[in-house]
Amino acid sequence: MAIVAVGSNLGDSKAAVLNAFDAVESLFDRPCLKSSLWETTPVDCPPNSPQFINAIVVLEVPESETPEAMLAKLQRIESDAGRRRGGITNEARSLDLDLIAFAEEIRNGPALVLPHPRAHLRRFVLAPLVELLPGFRAPGWPDTAANLLAKLPSQDKALRLD
Repeated sequence: MAIVAVGSNLGDSKAAVLNAFDAVESLFDRPCLKSSLWETTPVDCPPNSPQFINAIVVLEVPESETPEAMLAKLQRIESDAGRRRGGITNEARSLDLDLIAFAEEIRNGPALVLPHPRAHLRRFVLAPLVELLPGFRAPGWPDTAANLLAKLPSQDKALRLD
């Protein structure tokens, strides 16, 4: 199982996230679990950054798939959606796909850290994740997604969109 965080705060963010759902689902031609869309406060972004639209996709991956290959596929989807890298850190982006967890894999390399090192601290990841898998606990996380979300300070907002 792989968990992918989806986000956008540039252009038509809702459409970008919905298109990303389709692109991720088509990677392995297997159905995915998809959260609702959430409007969230930008975290660690430049001042006056637009609100994000965020979501989570949970998918079953073939046994032959590696986290590194999955990351490359996600980066290709980002690029196809107009994502450009190399600018200001955490600047507005048309699409952001983060590999949050990949089975029980642990990685600590320059290109990939698994589980994602800050996911358990981010409302924009945990709120949609709890919608799908409240009891999920990645390797190294101190608690379940639901309990981690409940313990977060309330300054970062996440509003579920209908």
